[in-house]
Amino acid sequence: MSEEPAVRELRLVVTAPDYDEALRFYRDVLGLPERAAFSSPDGRVTILEAGRATLELTDPGHAAFIDDVEVGRRVAGPVRVALQVDDATAATARLSAAGAEVLAEPTRTPWNSLNSRLDAPGALQLTLFEELGDRAP
Repeated sequence: MSEEPAVRELRLVVTAPDYDEALRFYRDVLGLPERAAFSSPDGRVTILEAGRATLELTDPGHAAFIDDVEVGRRVAGPVRVALQVDDATAATARLSAAGAEVLAEPTRTPWNSLNSRLDAPGALQLTLFEELGDRAP
């Protein structure tokens, strides 16, 4: 008999100084569907669907290795958001055109994915990754 998981959903909460720009970027450009939106006299919140969520824990040494592979130097803070996309090259271009700063263009990694790195609205550093599967390096 399997036990039900204690946690049902991972929700990353980002406080974005420019809420409208962040909402446009993540919902309209990146394409995260809107699940719900709420407002109060003090502000607004929108919950966007981002597919399946995982929590990836790494130690500082491996975090530096990932940064070196994806960017060529240590650039990430303690939190980086990695999003799997179907086409890392097209998604990187689309997000760059919408205002994200490209830190590194898509690069094939030793774990056979195509990864790019961007600074995005809400002070988030994003890795976009495309799983290459059986495609030869």
